[in-house]
Amino acid sequence: MRAMVLILAVGLAGCGYNDMVTLREDIDSAWGQVDKELQRRSDLVPNLMSVTRGYATHEQQVFQAVADARARLLASESRTDRIDAATAMSSALGRLLALAESYPTLKADAQFQRLLKELADIEDRIAVERTRYNDAVRAYNSFVQGFPRMIYASALGFTPQRYFEASAAARATPRVDLPGTGTAIR
Repeated sequence: MRAMVLILAVGLAGCGYNDMVTLREDIDSAWGQVDKELQRRSDLVPNLMSVTRGYATHEQQVFQAVADARARLLASESRTDRIDAATAMSSALGRLLALAESYPTLKADAQFQRLLKELADIEDRIAVERTRYNDAVRAYNSFVQGFPRMIYASALGFTPQRYFEASAAARATPRVDLPGTGTAIR
């Protein structure tokens, strides 16, 4: 009886093992593209902060949030940590860009406009690559959680993967206080 169960288990495991490996590799490949774009955005941030700081020197809290988010992204090692750090970076950049709305001369600066365009292009690429990554995660998770694979997938090291989704904080409209007016914009 035990031998029959073992043979059945090995037979079932072999049926989907190669597919699970392929799907996991698809996730890793898609994540590599996301990670490349996150790095590109991270490399742009110091230039964007430098230009913005020249116009809004007293907005240290916003600059510190961006610097901290960038440092966290660069220091993160696991995919989960990078997803969390990228979400924090998106939120911090949103506050920085909202800050720019308060400074018409900054908005008119040619270098700032060029950096904004470059950032928008990178954000578009991140969105595309994040969608591809999430599609790969969906296919993998559906496969490893399907019956009968769910019985042996985790024993073979195939556990569900995390989607790359924006947090509620990253989706919220940033709030920026207008200098010298006591009012805020959203």
